[in-house]
Amino acid sequence: MRKVLILSLAAILSLALAASAGQYPARQIAITVPAAPGGASDMTTRIFTSQMEKLLGVPFIVTNRPGASCSIGMEYVKNRAPDGYNLCYIPVESVMIRALGLTDLSSDDFDFFARAMTIPAALTVRKEAPWNTLDEFLAYAKANPGAVKTGNSGTGSIWHIAASAIEEATGIKLTHVPFEGGAPAVAALMGGNIDAVTVSPSEVQAGVDSGAFKVLAVLGEKRSGVVPDVKTALELGYDIKVLGWGAFAAPKGTPPEILSILEKAAAAAIDSDEVKKFFKERGFDHAYLDAAAMSAFAKAQLAFYDEAIPKLGIASK
Repeated sequence: MRKVLILSLAAILSLALAASAGQYPARQIAITVPAAPGGASDMTTRIFTSQMEKLLGVPFIVTNRPGASCSIGMEYVKNRAPDGYNLCYIPVESVMIRALGLTDLSSDDFDFFARAMTIPAALTVRKEAPWNTLDEFLAYAKANPGAVKTGNSGTGSIWHIAASAIEEATGIKLTHVPFEGGAPAVAALMGGNIDAVTVSPSEVQAGVDSGAFKVLAVLGEKRSGVVPDVKTALELGYDIKVLGWGAFAAPKGTPPEILSILEKAAAAAIDSDEVKKFFKERGFDHAYLDAAAMSAFAKAQLAFYDEAIPKLGIASK
């Protein structure tokens, strides 16, 4: 026991000396996923950290801390020391939860060093639906306010906001039907219990491939690799753009020299063949942004949702 203690103290001293000498990273890095295992956030973080370990030469320990629209995990990281050893996967919810009244936390509480991917919303209906184009869908919804039941992944979720953005841009009125996630909403569409969903292309891919679904429009910046023949709403003349995204950040106040190391490694990791292949297989869009561009993007997103969410009447305060 005494020998082990001495060795442990020696190891600690060695790491401390390395850190004081400006060597980063000098030990393992913890990264929090503020969502449950198995989802897009978790899978993206694990493929990303598998590459970061190779590039930085230290282990990455991934811990899932889900709950409260991702605010529990993000709050945990916000309160860690800004030393580069506690990082966080930051999802789109980071720019939404403040406006939803769930917490005072926001994307402003972090120093971003990269964005990895985006996931656009897609307006999807059953094959037998009477609408074959976005224009036909909108014309029907405008003539029949509230008649179209549209499923989402929960009240206040990004996919709820996607349907609301369609309403805001076109003047139609939909009936929003919340589910505990995108998969149950898709199942309800398959069963004919609702008329449409506004979830990601990857979540409806199986139904599209089987011929059960048709996607009327993708609400992203560009077409989705899952349904490359489907035009974006922007291409169709509608200023509607709603997408989920995933980025990586450290607590606010992390030293610039550490952020620079993380930024350079993240750029290489996200550009790796392994990560690109993973994104393609999962229907995510490879959408790297560096630290400065991601910070500007987050600020713009925060301002957008601070304005958009109150219009939905779903904030808790």
